[in-house]
Amino acid sequence: MSRVKLAIFGAIIIALGIIISVSVFTVRETEQALVLQFGQWKRTASDPGIQFKWAWQSAQKFEKRVLSVDPPAEEVLLSDQKRILVDAFARYKIKDPLKFFQTVRTESTFQNRFGNILTSTVKEVVAQQALEDMLSEKRNSIMETIRDSVAKNSVSFGIEVVDIRIGRSELPEAVSQNVYDRMRTEREREANLLRAEGEENARRIRATADRQQVEIVAEAEREAQVLRGNGDAARNGILGEAYGKDPEFFEFFRSLEAYRETFSDPGTTMLLKPDSDFFRYFGDVGGLPERRSSGATKRK
Repeated sequence: MSRVKLAIFGAIIIALGIIISVSVFTVRETEQALVLQFGQWKRTASDPGIQFKWAWQSAQKFEKRVLSVDPPAEEVLLSDQKRILVDAFARYKIKDPLKFFQTVRTESTFQNRFGNILTSTVKEVVAQQALEDMLSEKRNSIMETIRDSVAKNSVSFGIEVVDIRIGRSELPEAVSQNVYDRMRTEREREANLLRAEGEENARRIRATADRQQVEIVAEAEREAQVLRGNGDAARNGILGEAYGKDPEFFEFFRSLEAYRETFSDPGTTMLLKPDSDFFRYFGDVGGLPERRSSGATKRK
């Protein structure tokens, strides 16, 4: 084989390789593709695997998975004249890739157009609500209304709106600070009112307790005096009866009690005459004092 034939054969092989390489494309399980010829649709390749097309045709791939649109948060004036920041996002799937391609061509273009639709719908629906509704269980029905409205306006895109959620709805920073200051003032007023009521109740309880204390102490002192008087009367009666039975023993007993009380303190010093009546039971058990020649007696 001559060199010319080899060159021609090699060129044919290379050309066939190039044609095959541009005629074969792969569709993944998460993708779907449109086969286009000079910008016109020829067929849709939805099954995963190796697909074939003519060399002059092209393949436009789109996702089968759930995609998201997350436009920037928007400030909305509510029906009760309060302003909030609403951040909504949507989840969608491309169900008809041909209609999607004919309408928006690319996913980036769709993101912009669908994001505008989502933002305008959220602002329109939320503006009819009050702040209390946005923070209550009514929030779910509000999101359903937004989802139904967006789904109706996006039928022409060939997509399926899976879900729409309001990620956050909060007051703008300036409004939030004013609300916080107002709430703080209100809470301080309530706290001062409760504190004043508490102090008033405390004073009333203390006054009642003091009055009850005085009454209880007075009643206790009265009962103590009555009991003390009864005890003294009983003691005097017993002593009188004992004195009547044996006056001499009674005098002796009283003297012993006097000795015990007098000498109970070790630091006590007394100067008395030996024949003092205080010591009459010291010299004689019968109470007859013994005369001593000394002039005084000292006890410690």
